[in-house]
Amino acid sequence: MNKSLLMKALTNPLSKAGFIIIVAVFLLAMLAPFIAPYDPDDINVKAILIEPSWQHWMGTDGLGRDVLSRMLFGGRISLLVGLVAVGISTIIGIILGAIAGYYRGWVDTFIMRLVDVMLSIPSFFLILAVIAFLTPSIVNVMIVIGLTSWMGVTRLVRAEFLSLSGREFVQASRALGAKDARLIFTHLLPNSLTPIIVSSVLGVAGAVLLESGLSFLGLGVQAPQASWGNILTDGKDYIQFAWWLSLFPGLAILITVLGYNLLGEGLRDALDPRSGSSK
Repeated sequence: MNKSLLMKALTNPLSKAGFIIIVAVFLLAMLAPFIAPYDPDDINVKAILIEPSWQHWMGTDGLGRDVLSRMLFGGRISLLVGLVAVGISTIIGIILGAIAGYYRGWVDTFIMRLVDVMLSIPSFFLILAVIAFLTPSIVNVMIVIGLTSWMGVTRLVRAEFLSLSGREFVQASRALGAKDARLIFTHLLPNSLTPIIVSSVLGVAGAVLLESGLSFLGLGVQAPQASWGNILTDGKDYIQFAWWLSLFPGLAILITVLGYNLLGEGLRDALDPRSGSSK
């Protein structure tokens, strides 16, 4: 993606709004050690379930811990899981998609049938089944989400490679004796980056939701370490009289996922010449 395309993408209203949201959430999470008013794990039995106030802007939980501080530190975990998981799935998807789209034949058939099998299994239940046999941890959650979310990227990369393989510049390079590696990494892959970037951005939103769901079920990030999912879990036991424990982590997940979705849709509209909104 050249500089002009990047500027075009960032001036798109949707991508600009999503970019601002993501940067704001990222900065709050990264600055958590400096701006959090309390230690996120500090238990205070004299401050249990205090409503939002000037002393505790988002109230306290059932152990007297400051919810705002836990939200800020929890954002670091949720965003880390989303980014690393998408990084793993994108790398796997690019490798398999490139092999299938370039070499075709039985290799393509085998990889695409594997994709079909993976897509036939509901991803959340597949992740639950795998996590059930592992020790719940941040590392395991990231790896499992990454290893079960590569199918969409594989199909996108394969489709781009199949489309680009017949272009004149690829045929000319092949006629001049360019090796497979040069064709893939110099001509095909760089020209396939737009859908990969869009898919990866949208994938982070899905990974954040998956992590939150797993943590909510007790299979993700484990206490006392905070993530938005397990903060939400703490709130379900007090939902009738401690509304803030469910509201604030829910809003954080909603806003973050909305930001990534807006950025992804904006990038798609700005970078895809076939998109009607980019005309």
